[in-house]
Amino acid sequence: MPQQRCLLVPQLRVYVWKYMLPDNPYKLDSVPISGSEKLQAESNLTTRAAYNIVSDTVTGLNVRKRDNKFQAVFIFGSVLLFATASAVLTVFNGQWKLPWYGGTLVGAFAGLVIGVLASGTILMFYRGMRHFQGKHE
Repeated sequence: MPQQRCLLVPQLRVYVWKYMLPDNPYKLDSVPISGSEKLQAESNLTTRAAYNIVSDTVTGLNVRKRDNKFQAVFIFGSVLLFATASAVLTVFNGQWKLPWYGGTLVGAFAGLVIGVLASGTILMFYRGMRHFQGKHE
């Protein structure tokens, strides 16, 4: 049985029990990298590419103009399509007892929600494929 050591953290007044184990037996041996290879690896990834990787895979704002234009046009089209379709359905369906502009508002909201979700999903798969190809622009 390994020895036990008790550390007292005075700020928190918490006892932390740690086992004194030898070094990790599964640790990988490090491979030495020459200076030129290290510089080449660092220069291949610009700060913009690094930001794009993090914002696409973890969290952050997407600052690509092309993606933002695509999403804006897609959302505008879906709002227009859903608002028009629901206005027409409202006029021809008397059971809803809703004025045509009420159906238009409901359809516009549905188009907004569906447009955001659909365009975000399309961009997610597109950017994921681009990252797998190694293109982080």
